[in-house]
Amino acid sequence: MKIAIGADHAGFELKEKIKQLLTSKSIEVKDFGTHSTESVDYPDYAHPTANAVENKDADLGILLCGSGNGIAMAANKHQNIRAAICWTTELAELARQHNNANILVLPARFISEELGLNIVEAYLNTEFEGGRHQRRVDKIACS
Repeated sequence: MKIAIGADHAGFELKEKIKQLLTSKSIEVKDFGTHSTESVDYPDYAHPTANAVENKDADLGILLCGSGNGIAMAANKHQNIRAAICWTTELAELARQHNNANILVLPARFISEELGLNIVEAYLNTEFEGGRHQRRVDKIACS
């Protein structure tokens, strides 16, 4: 499995912990930055991460910013991206099961490191249910 990951300055520290978790599970990580806590603009990291998922250079993506909102909005501008902001493990599971979310978005300023890592685990360990949910997911993209 290959995961694309990106964050702004607010998500940098949690991004680094998530990378450690992923590599410990032998998951390949493509890090699109940022690489410090110096203030940056979240779209600069959302778009390359979303491109990697959309172009199938990565299986899934993870994005982080302070609230999760801005970076999710930027990622969701991509036609085939379904980026879901999740602040509980249950939301991450539902985002995968029902919405086939291909990018997990974490609000780094509102969750603990432990919770963030648990959310990532839940997201990665949950499969899309398909069925009636597939019909709904098929209606998300604009034509």
